Amino acid sequence: MKALILTEYKHLEMTEMPLPECGPEELRVRVQSCGICGSDVHGYDGSTGRRIPPIVMGHEAAGIVEAIGQKVTRFRPGDRITFDSTIYCGRCEYCRLGQVNLCDHRRVLGVSCGDYRQHGAFAEYVVVPELTSYRLPDELSFEHAAMVEAVSIAFHAVNRARPRLGEIALVVGTGMIGLLVIQALRLSGCKRIIAVDLSDHRLKLAIHGGATHAFRADSPGLTAEIQALTEKRGADLAFEVVGAPVPFQTSVLNLRKGGRVVLVGNLAAQVTFPLQAAVTRELALLGSCASTTEYPACIDALASGRITVASLISASAPLEEGPIWFDRLYRQEGDLMKVLLKP
Repeated sequence: MKALILTEYKHLEMTEMPLPECGPEELRVRVQSCGICGSDVHGYDGSTGRRIPPIVMGHEAAGIVEAIGQKVTRFRPGDRITFDSTIYCGRCEYCRLGQVNLCDHRRVLGVSCGDYRQHGAFAEYVVVPELTSYRLPDELSFEHAAMVEAVSIAFHAVNRARPRLGEIALVVGTGMIGLLVIQALRLSGCKRIIAVDLSDHRLKLAIHGGATHAFRADSPGLTAEIQALTEKRGADLAFEVVGAPVPFQTSVLNLRKGGRVVLVGNLAAQVTFPLQAAVTRELALLGSCASTTEYPACIDALASGRITVASLISASAPLEEGPIWFDRLYRQEGDLMKVLLKP
């Protein structure tokens, strides 16, 4: 089969690889569409340490079942599916509690981190467990189904905060996940959703997706604006969707007393923590990693149109053009959002 492989940092090659065999409880899927994730772009230059070459990246995908293992019961060849990027065992204590994202034996498609190498979906075929796979409704295109993984991360982050009807939410960082968090918050019934970013283009997308207010992160009056919209209390909940020192401070320091902040971004390994503000204001800090049981709800939300992703897809291109699109995304060319590759 043909595959796009990271042979060394900042260098991708189309190559021929053996057709992967599926085990007894696995499916071999002919990939129809696979999105380039921000984590893939950061892995492209080696900055994350989680894409050690050689590796076939890609974990946001959808396709058609081509072959099944002998113990598979829920799928047949020809089924249209998507699959969780997290490969979990289903047997450890965390899996039994429904916290599959914390599985003791967790792997991630398209990741090579030293502990393991799990080739991903920038290829004609990929093998995935039956356990982590989900059937797609006919009305959901493969291109939009490839966005389910990103939507599930946003749903999980919002579920971590448990928003209450009429609350005010602050979203710092309106990249792909931040924009989807805004849509999920809109569905949750938040009264106001305040978006903060450095990009005017992304802030326009935030308003389109359901944010009621949008401000540039470098505005000297940002805190005053948030105070004015929250009766001088601060937001009830905040989502930090960058993972960097300044956005972290913005999220924490613009919360009301007793507020909750959900940490979704993890670009920086460490940030300075405003301990006194968190303690004296009794803030709740919640980490959010991947997703757990949100996939069925995300598929339904996309199929019904309650979550929309068409405006977030910048391009859909042949897999052979992958090196070109990775380079453009790495250089942050223009206002590119999601790029989908099709084997």
